[in-house]
Amino acid sequence: MNRILIGKTGLEVNRLGFGGIPIQTVGEEQAVDTVTHAISRGVDFIDTSRAYTTSERRIGKALQQSDRRVTLASKSQRKTSEGIRADLQTSLRELQVDYIDLYQCHFVRDEDDYNRVISPGGALEGLIKAKQEGLIGHIGLTSHSLDLLNRVLEDGLFETIMVCFSFLEPAAQEKLIPKALESNVGIIAMKPFSGGVIENPRLALKFTLSQQGIVVIAGVEHRDLFDENWEVDYCQPCTEGIPIQFILGIRSSVRRMGREFLLRGWAREAIKKAAHCSECGECVARCPYELPIPDLIKENLQWWDEQRKSA
Repeated sequence: MNRILIGKTGLEVNRLGFGGIPIQTVGEEQAVDTVTHAISRGVDFIDTSRAYTTSERRIGKALQQSDRRVTLASKSQRKTSEGIRADLQTSLRELQVDYIDLYQCHFVRDEDDYNRVISPGGALEGLIKAKQEGLIGHIGLTSHSLDLLNRVLEDGLFETIMVCFSFLEPAAQEKLIPKALESNVGIIAMKPFSGGVIENPRLALKFTLSQQGIVVIAGVEHRDLFDENWEVDYCQPCTEGIPIQFILGIRSSVRRMGREFLLRGWAREAIKKAAHCSECGECVARCPYELPIPDLIKENLQWWDEQRKSA
């Protein structure tokens, strides 16, 4: 499984993480077994929430049974400093840890919610204090509103955002994800199966994982379901670090974002890597569509070079 850095946090994790919602719906023994199994297979990013009833406690029990280091994320829907502080203390106790890598303001619905979070006495103030005290490492925000998340990126107050992203909800791919990548804000993609609407997890994850630079959290409640997700293959990850999907979609990126987007930041570095493709052929062997990927990379880079010179 390919590894990435979560934006400016410096946290390096496998791209496919574990979502803590479904394990609250089954018996405790099965829930703990599922989490323990996922960690043993290599999961090192686990996301949960105070809102997920028994999820934190069950994850805490699983962590006690493993000696592997896991990047831990949780969240709270409380909007005040005192409220989120109380939830954080409960999260620490339930997870049986004294430090949480990422704590997020959960389900910020609209501008009114957001303004409460960032105002004096709001949740952000409480999390900044908790970070200063060494109780958490980083601060994030989750929302189902792309417009709100766009404002979050513009304000620059949070280190990560969590966004809905699947082939039934692909809108974030147009502008929000590129904007976050350019700003070096970590992106956590939730609901890759659209809340269970998508019944084929392999196709769903192939789509979501084709977007470079994001962590995808997939929630499961049984080890067999986890294994099915973990075995998902794609032409990526490239052994040379080339973001294949981005390079193959470079013309669309220029149409949506303009030439300037490709001349700086993450996009510029991606193009530099692609220029050194060794044509090893591993991506061709793994591609489910049997595409001549090295040839397509060269064609797209040649097209971009012509566009850049004609500007």
